[in-house]
Amino acid sequence: MKEFLVYTGLRILLFIGMVGLVLGVWSLLDSDGRINLLWPVVIAFALSGVASYFLLNRQRDAFARKVEERASRASAAFEERRAREDREQ
Repeated sequence: MKEFLVYTGLRILLFIGMVGLVLGVWSLLDSDGRINLLWPVVIAFALSGVASYFLLNRQRDAFARKVEERASRASAAFEERRAREDREQ
């Protein structure tokens, strides 16, 4: 669970940082000062997704390992219950 929270928290922080960066650049380039939030948020979402692929690789791998361990334990427990049921019949 810790790996999930760390990865998700870093993704959220990266997205918020990208929104700030895109809004800052947008406001510098926009002369009338009115900003429609839709496009900067969409651009920040895309940029943070690409950046997280490279910047959060270690956290994503740790999360994937934890999920794989949990899935293998669940699969082993299922197989054990199934084998015990077969023996009882």
